Amino acid sequence: MLQSTAAAALAVAVTASTVMAETSAPAEASGHSKLRQAVHRLTGPDGAPGALARVDTDRDHELVITSGVSDIETNAPVDPRSHFRIGSLTKPFTATTVLQLVGEGRIDLDAPVERYLPGVVRGADNDGREITVRQLLQHRSGLPDVLKYMPPLDVLEDPLRHWEARELVDIALPHPREFRPGEKFGYSNTNYLLAGMIIERVTGKTYGEEIRRRIIDPLELDDTEVPTDVPDLPLPHTEGYVRPGDDLVNITRLNPTVGGAAGGMVSSASDINRFLSVLLHGRLLKPAQLHEMMDALPTGRTSGSKYGLGLEWFPVKGSAACKKGFWGHNGDMLGFSVRAGAIKHRKQATVMVNLNPGGGPTLDEAMEKVLPTALCDN
Repeated sequence: MLQSTAAAALAVAVTASTVMAETSAPAEASGHSKLRQAVHRLTGPDGAPGALARVDTDRDHELVITSGVSDIETNAPVDPRSHFRIGSLTKPFTATTVLQLVGEGRIDLDAPVERYLPGVVRGADNDGREITVRQLLQHRSGLPDVLKYMPPLDVLEDPLRHWEARELVDIALPHPREFRPGEKFGYSNTNYLLAGMIIERVTGKTYGEEIRRRIIDPLELDDTEVPTDVPDLPLPHTEGYVRPGDDLVNITRLNPTVGGAAGGMVSSASDINRFLSVLLHGRLLKPAQLHEMMDALPTGRTSGSKYGLGLEWFPVKGSAACKKGFWGHNGDMLGFSVRAGAIKHRKQATVMVNLNPGGGPTLDEAMEKVLPTALCDN
C-alpha cells in the first residue's frame, strides 16, 4: 500500500529533464520564460518530484508548464491533465455552497452555529451559541484546528480509514479556544468541517452531493470530484508523496474523508481555473452573497493578505498587472500542495507539486513566488 524509496531513486526522479506543454499564440508563449523558470525551481534536489502550472485567460488562451516526474518509480512525466488532491481549495467550494443557501434564505450568516447544529459545538470554552456561521467561514471563530491535535503524518499509520466529520470535530473541541469569537483571524479546518455539517443539516443531503449539484455539474467540471471513501485518484494523475524522514513515501491512496468539507476534494488545474473564473464573474452567487464572500479582513500574516468567506486576497508589491492583488486559496493535503488564484476579468492560475509535507523551506519559498509570477509577470 505505502512505498518507501531510497535516496538514489529520488535523485533519479528529481534530475529528470523538464517537460513543458504550452497552448497559446506563439507571440504570447515567448513571454513566459519567468514562469518556466519558476516551475522548474519547484523540482530538483530541494524540491518536489513533479510540478504543474496552468494559466488561463478570459481571452481563451491557456498555458501549461510541467516539470519533473509524476512517479519516481517509473519516471513518467507529469501529465498536463493530471488529477490531484486539492486540500483546502475545497473551502471555496464549501463556502460557495453555504452562500447559495444564504441567498435562498435557508442559512443566516449571522445566526449562531447552535441554530443549525444544536449541542455539537461544546467542550472546553468552545460554545456554538457564541459563534456565527460567518465566523466559521472567515476563520474568526477561535475554534482549535483539528490538525493541531491530529498531525497529518499520523494518518500514514492507517491512510484508508474512514472518518466522520463529527469524529474530527470532536478531536478539536475538548481543547481551549484560540481566542474569543470575532476577535481575530485564526485558520482552523474545524470551521469548515462544521460548515459541511451545516450544509447537510439544512439540505438533508451530504455536502458533496450539494457541491456536485450546485457547482460541479452546472459548470461541467468533469475532472472534479467530492469522493467519499474512494482512495484512488482518477486517471491521469500524479503520485502523491510525503517525506517524513530522508525517504519519500507514496501516499496517493488515501481515504479523503480525513479532509471532508475542509479539504477532501479532487480536481485538475483546468477545472480549478474555470471555477475561480466563474465564481469571480458572479455566475455562482447573487451579488449580495458575492459581496459577502469578498468582504475580507486582515489575516495578520506577513504577506498582508485578507480573508473573506472561503477566499483569500493576496497583495502583490511592485506589479502594475496586479496592483489590486488577486483572489485565491492555498490547498495542502497529504501528497500534494496546490496554489490557485485569479484576477477578476483577466486571468486564473493553478500550481501543483506532488509532495506535502516534507518539502522544506526552499520548496515553500518557491511555491509562494510561483503563483504571483503566473498571474502578474505573464
